[in-house]
Amino acid sequence: MSTIRTERLLLRPRTMDDFDACVAMDRDPDVIRFVGPPWSNDAEHLDFLCRRISMTYPQGMGYWSVFPIDAPADFLGWIMLYPTPVSGGSVEIGWRLKRDAWGRGIATEAAAPILKQGFATAALEQVVADIHPDNHGSIRVAEKLGLVFTGVVDYQGEAARRYSIDRTAFAARREAPRPQPNSR
Repeated sequence: MSTIRTERLLLRPRTMDDFDACVAMDRDPDVIRFVGPPWSNDAEHLDFLCRRISMTYPQGMGYWSVFPIDAPADFLGWIMLYPTPVSGGSVEIGWRLKRDAWGRGIATEAAAPILKQGFATAALEQVVADIHPDNHGSIRVAEKLGLVFTGVVDYQGEAARRYSIDRTAFAARREAPRPQPNSR
């Protein structure tokens, strides 16, 4: 996994150095409002987080911690891309940000290069995002990334809206001409 820079952000592979910041973020009830177990059981949550941080992921996939370039010690959240068992083995992209990072385009800015890397490095055919139907912020991020609603799926016993994008649609989106400002 590589470190990625965007205009405003630094995305680096998540490590145990990020453990306490991840736990603190996950203890905000607004942050995990649309997330299922194990967040309500402290021991299971900490074990789950340790396992996810220490896992070895397929090439081009994993978790990246997100930081502002101008404050590289200020943990904002994470972006993930990997095949999850709860999404039926599909490669899922996901994001979680601290509440004070919401509404500033950070999730979209951070997830876009991860999605690009997945199609380029990991040679993925499709990426999904399974989102709680009431999580309008995450639905909007998925749509900005070019993922489209493809149906409702079971996600840990709850209904989730599945958004997806395949390699062809991703390439077409990246190659589409950008609108030019009107000139007079």
